[in-house]
Amino acid sequence: SHGAGRPGGGAAGGGGRGDAEMGGLGTVVLAAAAPDAREPLVRENDANPLDGEQTWPTEEELLDVDKLVKGAARRRRLPEGTSDYQAAWILDDDDEFGDDDNEEDGMDADGVGPSSGAIGGSDDDEPPPLAAPLAEEDDDAMEADADGSDGGGGGGRGRKKGQFSQHMKKAEANSDFSRNKTIGQQRRSLPVYGVREDLLQVIRENQVVVVVGETGSGKTTQMTQYLKEDGYCRTGIVGCTQPRRVAAMSVAKRVSEEMGVEMGKEVGYSIRFEDCTSESTVIKYMTDGVLLRETLTSGDLDTYSVVVMDEAHERSLNTDVLFGILKQVVRRRKDFRLIVTSATLDAEKFADFFGAAPVYTIPGRTFPVDVLWSRSVQEDYVEAAVKQAMTIHLRDPAGDILIFMTGQEEIEATCFSLAERIEQMQASGATVPELLVLPIYSTLPSDLQAKIFDRAPEGSRKVIVSTNIAETSLTVDGILYVIDTGYVKMKVFNPKMGMDALQVFPVSQAGAGQRSGRAGRTGPGTTYRLYTEGAYRQEMLPMTVPEIQRTNLANTVLLLKSLKVDNILEFGFMDPPPKDNILNSMYQLWWLGALDNTGGLTALGRNMVEFPLDPALAKMLLQGAELGCSHEVLTVVSMLSVPSVFFRPNDRAEESDAAREKFFIPESDHLTLLHVYQQWKNNGYRGDWCERHYLHAKGLRKAKEVRQQLLDIMTQHKIPIVSCGHDWDVIRKAICSAYFQNAAKFKSVGEYVNCRTGMPCHLHPSSALYGLGYTPDYIVYHELVMTSKEYMQCVTAVEPEWLAEMGPMFFSIKESHQSRMETRKKEKADKEAMGREMEAALAKKAAEEAQVAARENALRSVERGAIVVPGSGPRPGTTPSMSSRRKKIGL
Repeated sequence: SHGAGRPGGGAAGGGGRGDAEMGGLGTVVLAAAAPDAREPLVRENDANPLDGEQTWPTEEELLDVDKLVKGAARRRRLPEGTSDYQAAWILDDDDEFGDDDNEEDGMDADGVGPSSGAIGGSDDDEPPPLAAPLAEEDDDAMEADADGSDGGGGGGRGRKKGQFSQHMKKAEANSDFSRNKTIGQQRRSLPVYGVREDLLQVIRENQVVVVVGETGSGKTTQMTQYLKEDGYCRTGIVGCTQPRRVAAMSVAKRVSEEMGVEMGKEVGYSIRFEDCTSESTVIKYMTDGVLLRETLTSGDLDTYSVVVMDEAHERSLNTDVLFGILKQVVRRRKDFRLIVTSATLDAEKFADFFGAAPVYTIPGRTFPVDVLWSRSVQEDYVEAAVKQAMTIHLRDPAGDILIFMTGQEEIEATCFSLAERIEQMQASGATVPELLVLPIYSTLPSDLQAKIFDRAPEGSRKVIVSTNIAETSLTVDGILYVIDTGYVKMKVFNPKMGMDALQVFPVSQAGAGQRSGRAGRTGPGTTYRLYTEGAYRQEMLPMTVPEIQRTNLANTVLLLKSLKVDNILEFGFMDPPPKDNILNSMYQLWWLGALDNTGGLTALGRNMVEFPLDPALAKMLLQGAELGCSHEVLTVVSMLSVPSVFFRPNDRAEESDAAREKFFIPESDHLTLLHVYQQWKNNGYRGDWCERHYLHAKGLRKAKEVRQQLLDIMTQHKIPIVSCGHDWDVIRKAICSAYFQNAAKFKSVGEYVNCRTGMPCHLHPSSALYGLGYTPDYIVYHELVMTSKEYMQCVTAVEPEWLAEMGPMFFSIKESHQSRMETRKKEKADKEAMGREMEAALAKKAAEEAQVAARENALRSVERGAIVVPGSGPRPGTTPSMSSRRKKIGL
């Protein structure tokens, strides 16, 4: 048997795992299946001439990594539950087309989801630890959903409204500047207010305007309101894109307060899997991935009168693609206005791209900021930041502190060290002012994210420890001190692993300037840079390398193909990506079945683009419908779209490990996630049940919302929702159909070898397949996390026949009676058949194009023949073309 809800299903097994009590659901028996010794062998086919490993540029060609990481501080171990892959996926907001994620401590990419796995760094020869709890749940937050339905929220306008806004109470003033001035006075004190009329006049006279304004100028919150007041909302929505989810949500909240309206009415926001807008919304903040996906249904963005591309200098992947699309929209719609804002001086590049657009500069910074440099290189910038924060707290005047770190693990370490030092000083009898330590990163629950905007009690001070999410649009009132560690996580394609990886790099000079600007919003501030001025001048790049030139482009290529961009290489990118990068992305989509042999979009590809998911996850979902298990695969995909739902507190490690093992399905980590969700559902979606079993209730609730919205998309496109019942083997086959390229073959206990690259990879100790006596010959994995070893996360055992069936371009069944000569003959025949197929497809395509051209020529001939000289019409009994010829001399 195979766990609760699957009696009698799956492979035959031996060796029971014992009984496990599942929250009042009775006894669950988990049996480990023994591998069949007679399984046929899988032969790895010769490398395809289009193989991405041959077409990708080397690391040195793609990015001079050595130059960027020179002098980098020692790396720290990544928490298992929130791998860099998940962070990039959730935020890089990005990440809609692939959002939100993009927060570089994490793809919102809000759009299509993750395009790759992740790499972490560690000096320790150990796997990354299990996840720490995101937050302690309060009793109210743990109450079960009232409707008890399987899913929360809907898609589009019907999505569950305002998850973030529910936790955002009216902002309290944190500084003397904010406390002593009304909102109207604060608005009028911003630099943009003094040039309001001039700016609006420039916008009226030009379709495209580039606006340069330093951090704190008010361009993000004020321009949308000015445009509304100037009447642009009468013909459409004023939209404003942000590169990160939290920025879109917090700015929308501020603007709604300034306008005195309810969030979600006149002012709203839209991010991946969350839409807080209504039919009355006229000002809409969103991640760039959301707007990118809207171009799929409305190529000319007819619902918008103005689009403001905010923080364009960050050059996220979605932003660069939008530049090319919006450039065409501007040509087609003369009533459309595009405003590109940048906080840096590279605005001329944007202006040239849009055809000598005017550049309008908003003068001045609100308050001056002193910049102080480190005298020497800091070996441990986390420890140096903690010391500097304590020094400020104990000696300097009142004012909140903002510390920049690279990711969640460093943020949590910093928060722990600060709290520990305060406790030690208080225990020794010293009088220490209260210090509120608040983290902020993309995967933090919304209610905890909102706490950074609350005012600190009288006599106390806030210290906010953040990723680069607080570098631009996200503004916290009362910050007077900034501690800049000088590092940031960026996504870079790793040719060895064949996927994107989040790695730590020195921040660019432009990024360092952005960080310093956060200290001068409400009063004179100070920035402490934990690196030398020499390092700033000599080792930091002036600008960040655009994401489009350093990451995988599979999602981008799929989107552009769906927009009928046939030749991706000729698309109007501001900074074209490497040619090999585009070709390799097309190759990935080809092996997933999204593109045909001629590079055209297949029926499967057209369905895949409808989902805001990574192409592989979308393929898994659609294949689940073909195999009759879409109901279960929908849950698996939703659980993979949120951070790990398991947590492991340090003081209760053994208890949490035992609770986790109760859910294990020995054949698959993916099925383990499905098992967790089903047990949570069977227990009424209760938060207290999650607490007892060391699960994140908020993570599960988010998975439920994601599931409902994916379900809405499937229903809208009439994709069948079918359950496989207790036959969970078909679910493993659906998983194999999407990740056969990540297949690995058993080598020794806990160690496998990637079938395609030969790279060794290891089972993670938290895997359901680890240490349970079940060692399948072949597995597929969802992602890799690299510490001192390459650890596979989310592993599923597969049958070798499935690899040959789902990935025939990489694998085939080895026939024992077949000689090498016969094998070569078969391969030659297959290649010749593919060649004939491609020639036929190209000929068909050329014929179709010729027919279209002929129809267009015929139509143009008719139009030319219908021309009549003004003031005279065709004479009776003559055709328009005859009349036109008679009047030709007169013309």
